[in-house]
Amino acid sequence: MRYIRTGSFKRLFSIKHQSFDENEEEGMPKVSICNDQEENNGSFCSTGSPKSRRYSRTASFKKLFSIKPKSFDFSNDHEEYNDGNFQRRTWKNFSFEEVFRATNGFTLENLVGKGGYAEVYRGVLDDGQEIAVKRLSKISNDERKEKEFLTEIGTLGHVNHPNVLSLLGCCIDNGLYLVFQFSSRGSVASLLHDENLPIMDWRSRYKIGVETALGLHYLHKVCPRRIIHRDIKTSNVLVTADFKPQISDFGLAKWLPSQWTHHSIVPIEGTFGHLAPEYFMHGVVDEKTDVFAFGVFLLEIISGKKPVDGSHQSLHGWAKPILSQGDNQMLVDPRLEGEYNINQLNRLAFAASLCIRKSSTWRPTMSEMPDKDYDYRRNSLIIDLTNCDLH
Repeated sequence: MRYIRTGSFKRLFSIKHQSFDENEEEGMPKVSICNDQEENNGSFCSTGSPKSRRYSRTASFKKLFSIKPKSFDFSNDHEEYNDGNFQRRTWKNFSFEEVFRATNGFTLENLVGKGGYAEVYRGVLDDGQEIAVKRLSKISNDERKEKEFLTEIGTLGHVNHPNVLSLLGCCIDNGLYLVFQFSSRGSVASLLHDENLPIMDWRSRYKIGVETALGLHYLHKVCPRRIIHRDIKTSNVLVTADFKPQISDFGLAKWLPSQWTHHSIVPIEGTFGHLAPEYFMHGVVDEKTDVFAFGVFLLEIISGKKPVDGSHQSLHGWAKPILSQGDNQMLVDPRLEGEYNINQLNRLAFAASLCIRKSSTWRPTMSEMPDKDYDYRRNSLIIDLTNCDLH
């Protein structure tokens, strides 16, 4: 995609469900950027996918960063999730002054995370609302990282679910920024592995496992377009004050058109220890790619172990012999000191054992995870919500 217009944008990244081309080679969301100064004369829009047209650094971000923001409304393009139904919502166009003031000038004290292409800062708006500001620096020289940032915007424009991180808006003045609701407890990874934090209890772990399954099920089956996250891991699942997990970081996400069975992707991107065999070896990506990573996610919640330990042994490689013997209690984090529900452990362990199967054909879909009619002995369904207090 080539951005060849300067000036103010009335509708930045206007993403329409109807404009998605299911025959698009890359399976990416279509993005429109319109110049409101030419609106009355037939506004110019550049529409396409990152695969079909190249990003032009000269005409895109260098000019995008110099654009003064004007108000724009996404109310016609985005919908909210509400008990399976969709309702309209809007994003806010934040000014740079707002995000700068909220983060106290992007001070190190407010830096809460740093990823491959962005930094995340905690902030407080003038009305007292806590936010997280994800910033892509304007001095970035990696166009691939810029593409990932745009991918995240395009993907989040089509999703809204309690277990997916909510995008409040963005800022295009003096840089490119995404503004999210703030998840006060940080990531699942920090709750599990930060030695300065209390040991996460079993009830919270089980709640996080079940609700993350709900979020993934939404992305794969309920969202208007199938979304493959490609980087499900504990550091990409954030946690609110009431321990509600929210899937975040959609920089590697892929759309999967309905008539497609998979993507074939090169180069391989993701996190070692979470990569499904078919993806790692052949670049094949579909819903089962996320299912495998979710299995590793469950094992990490159960055991408190990292996906790869100091000896470079993978967590799923360590767990498979234990799971095959049915000795699930050997998986449990010893720091819990036996304080866990054995039935819930068996459910999570069984789910994990199916998710990390080598053949994607034999892995379950996320539709089979959050079901109320679980029968462990019949091995029919996997995670039981009937006796799980999610509130």
